[in-house]
Amino acid sequence: MDAFEAIADPTRRALVERLAQRPARVVDLAAEHPVSRPAISRHLRVLGEAGVVAAVDHGRERHYELVSGGLAPVRDWLDGLASGATRPFGEHHLDALDLEVRRTVREFADPSIQTGEQKETG
Repeated sequence: MDAFEAIADPTRRALVERLAQRPARVVDLAAEHPVSRPAISRHLRVLGEAGVVAAVDHGRERHYELVSGGLAPVRDWLDGLASGATRPFGEHHLDALDLEVRRTVREFADPSIQTGEQKETG
């Protein structure tokens, strides 16, 4: 998983934006989103595998924070666009991003599509 694929999902982008403000626990992040704690944990795992976030243990609590330079490939790509440089990655990265965006748009447009990230009740 790379940074592009990791931030292709809107929930993960929202988590990155939130963690840019300050580190947070899963329970705090889950309270801010309409998905379950396990779903937030899965999103954080994906972001962690991509090197975008890291878990830091504080006693019995685990806090998630952004990794300095974790989004460097995205920043480099944007800088390259601004300078007119060629893309430093393959076409498959854009294909993966396109696929994820289309899947996400379809899920948001049709709430009957089940993703396994439903809000837990009770």
